[in-house]
Amino acid sequence: MKDNNLNALAKVMSDQTLFSKIIAGEIPSHKVANGDDWYAFLDIFPRRDGHTLVIPYKQVGNLGQLTDVEIANLFIGVKQVQDRLSKVFDTTDFTVCIHDGPLAGQEVPHVHVHVIPRTLGDGGLTLMAMWPSTKHNGEIDHEHLSNIAGKLREVVL
Repeated sequence: MKDNNLNALAKVMSDQTLFSKIIAGEIPSHKVANGDDWYAFLDIFPRRDGHTLVIPYKQVGNLGQLTDVEIANLFIGVKQVQDRLSKVFDTTDFTVCIHDGPLAGQEVPHVHVHVIPRTLGDGGLTLMAMWPSTKHNGEIDHEHLSNIAGKLREVVL
Protein backbone atom coordinates (compact mmCIF):
# COMPACT_ATOMS: atom_id res chain seq x y z
CA MET A 1 0.00 0.00 0.00
CA LYS A 2 2.88 2.34 0.80
CA ASP A 3 4.32 1.91 -2.74
CA ASN A 4 0.92 2.78 -4.26
CA ASN A 5 0.83 6.02 -2.27
CA LEU A 6 4.35 6.91 -3.41
CA ASN A 7 3.46 6.11 -7.02
CA ALA A 8 0.34 8.28 -6.79
CA LEU A 9 2.37 11.12 -5.27
CA ALA A 10 5.01 10.79 -8.00
CA LYS A 11 2.30 10.98 -10.68
CA VAL A 12 0.79 14.09 -9.11
CA MET A 13 4.25 15.68 -8.92
CA SER A 14 4.97 14.88 -12.58
CA ASP A 15 1.57 16.25 -13.61
CA GLN A 16 2.18 19.61 -11.97
CA THR A 17 1.66 22.60 -14.19
CA LEU A 18 4.21 25.33 -14.63
CA PHE A 19 2.12 27.46 -12.25
CA SER A 20 1.98 24.75 -9.57
CA LYS A 21 5.76 24.55 -9.76
CA ILE A 22 5.93 28.32 -9.31
CA ILE A 23 3.68 28.10 -6.24
CA ALA A 24 5.87 25.29 -4.85
CA GLY A 25 8.99 27.43 -5.35
CA GLU A 26 10.46 24.99 -7.88
CA ILE A 27 10.48 27.68 -10.57
CA PRO A 28 11.28 31.31 -9.76
CA SER A 29 8.68 34.04 -10.17
CA HIS A 30 8.43 37.76 -9.61
CA LYS A 31 5.85 37.80 -6.81
CA VAL A 32 3.45 40.72 -6.64
CA ALA A 33 1.20 39.51 -3.79
CA ASN A 34 -0.58 36.49 -2.36
CA GLY A 35 -3.55 35.72 -0.16
CA ASP A 36 -6.12 33.10 0.74
CA ASP A 37 -6.21 30.60 -2.14
CA TRP A 38 -4.25 32.78 -4.61
CA TYR A 39 -0.80 33.90 -5.73
CA ALA A 40 0.06 36.78 -8.09
CA PHE A 41 3.24 37.27 -10.11
CA LEU A 42 4.47 39.17 -13.14
CA ASP A 43 3.97 37.50 -16.53
CA ILE A 44 7.38 36.57 -18.00
CA PHE A 45 6.16 37.53 -21.49
CA PRO A 46 4.21 40.67 -20.61
CA ARG A 47 1.95 42.52 -23.02
CA ARG A 48 3.12 45.62 -21.18
CA ASP A 49 4.90 46.49 -17.93
CA GLY A 50 2.87 45.39 -14.91
CA HIS A 51 1.12 42.49 -16.70
CA THR A 52 0.32 40.25 -13.73
CA LEU A 53 -1.11 36.74 -13.44
CA VAL A 54 -3.34 35.85 -10.50
CA ILE A 55 -3.67 32.10 -9.99
CA PRO A 56 -5.43 29.85 -7.50
CA TYR A 57 -3.27 27.59 -5.39
CA LYS A 58 -5.53 24.73 -6.47
CA GLN A 59 -4.43 23.29 -9.82
CA VAL A 60 -7.50 23.16 -12.06
CA GLY A 61 -7.90 23.90 -15.75
CA ASN A 62 -11.27 25.64 -15.69
CA LEU A 63 -12.82 28.30 -13.48
CA GLY A 64 -15.89 26.07 -12.96
CA GLN A 65 -13.71 23.54 -11.13
CA LEU A 66 -13.10 25.99 -8.28
CA THR A 67 -15.50 26.36 -5.36
CA ASP A 68 -17.46 29.58 -4.96
CA VAL A 69 -15.17 30.55 -2.06
CA GLU A 70 -12.03 29.88 -4.15
CA ILE A 71 -13.44 32.00 -6.99
CA ALA A 72 -14.31 34.81 -4.57
CA ASN A 73 -10.81 34.70 -3.09
CA LEU A 74 -9.24 34.65 -6.57
CA PHE A 75 -11.09 37.85 -7.46
CA ILE A 76 -10.17 39.44 -4.14
CA GLY A 77 -6.62 38.79 -5.37
CA VAL A 78 -7.41 40.41 -8.72
CA LYS A 79 -8.68 43.52 -6.92
CA GLN A 80 -5.63 43.67 -4.65
CA VAL A 81 -3.36 43.39 -7.70
CA GLN A 82 -5.31 46.18 -9.40
CA ASP A 83 -4.90 48.36 -6.30
CA ARG A 84 -1.13 47.83 -6.40
CA LEU A 85 -0.88 48.37 -10.16
CA SER A 86 -3.00 51.54 -9.87
CA LYS A 87 -0.46 53.14 -7.58
CA VAL A 88 2.59 52.18 -9.66
CA PHE A 89 1.13 52.90 -13.11
CA ASP A 90 -1.17 55.79 -12.13
CA THR A 91 -4.28 54.24 -13.66
CA THR A 92 -7.63 52.78 -12.69
CA ASP A 93 -8.17 51.05 -16.05
CA PHE A 94 -7.29 47.39 -16.65
CA THR A 95 -7.77 44.62 -19.10
CA VAL A 96 -8.77 41.60 -17.03
CA CYS A 97 -8.84 38.38 -19.02
CA ILE A 98 -9.33 34.66 -18.40
CA HIS A 99 -8.69 32.09 -21.12
CA ASP A 100 -10.88 29.36 -19.60
CA GLY A 101 -9.67 26.15 -21.26
CA PRO A 102 -7.52 25.35 -24.28
CA LEU A 103 -10.15 26.27 -26.89
CA ALA A 104 -10.28 29.73 -25.30
CA GLY A 105 -6.53 30.19 -25.76
CA GLN A 106 -5.35 28.89 -22.38
CA GLU A 107 -1.70 27.86 -22.74
CA VAL A 108 -1.06 26.57 -19.19
CA PRO A 109 -3.77 24.16 -17.93
CA HIS A 110 -4.15 26.02 -14.63
CA VAL A 111 -6.72 28.78 -14.14
CA HIS A 112 -5.10 32.19 -14.33
CA VAL A 113 -6.36 35.74 -14.55
CA HIS A 114 -4.38 38.27 -16.59
CA VAL A 115 -4.43 41.75 -15.06
CA ILE A 116 -2.95 44.34 -17.39
CA PRO A 117 -2.77 48.01 -16.44
CA ARG A 118 -4.02 50.27 -19.23
CA THR A 119 -2.82 53.78 -19.94
CA LEU A 120 -3.32 56.16 -22.82
CA GLY A 121 -1.27 55.11 -25.84
CA ASP A 122 -0.16 51.75 -24.41
CA GLY A 123 -0.81 49.95 -27.70
CA GLY A 124 -3.44 47.59 -26.28
CA LEU A 125 -6.62 46.90 -28.16
CA THR A 126 -10.20 45.94 -27.30
CA LEU A 127 -11.94 42.58 -27.03
CA MET A 128 -13.40 43.18 -30.49
CA ALA A 129 -9.85 43.19 -31.88
CA MET A 130 -9.65 39.48 -30.96
CA TRP A 131 -12.38 38.73 -33.53
CA PRO A 132 -11.75 41.29 -36.29
CA SER A 133 -13.67 39.34 -38.95
CA THR A 134 -16.88 38.91 -36.92
CA LYS A 135 -19.83 39.94 -39.05
CA HIS A 136 -21.48 43.02 -37.57
CA ASN A 137 -23.63 45.32 -39.65
CA GLY A 138 -24.72 47.58 -36.78
CA GLU A 139 -28.16 45.96 -36.43
CA ILE A 140 -29.15 44.08 -33.30
CA ASP A 141 -30.76 40.66 -33.85
CA HIS A 142 -33.07 40.63 -30.83
CA GLU A 143 -34.86 37.46 -31.94
CA HIS A 144 -31.60 35.51 -32.05
CA LEU A 145 -30.43 36.95 -28.72
CA SER A 146 -33.81 36.19 -27.11
CA ASN A 147 -33.63 32.58 -28.32
CA ILE A 148 -30.15 32.07 -26.82
CA ALA A 149 -31.11 33.81 -23.54
CA GLY A 150 -34.20 31.61 -23.24
CA LYS A 151 -32.12 28.43 -23.65
CA LEU A 152 -29.65 29.66 -21.03
CA ARG A 153 -32.44 30.42 -18.52
CA GLU A 154 -33.85 26.89 -18.99
CA VAL A 155 -30.61 25.22 -17.87
CA VAL A 156 -31.06 23.54 -14.50
CA LEU A 157 -27.99 23.94 -12.29
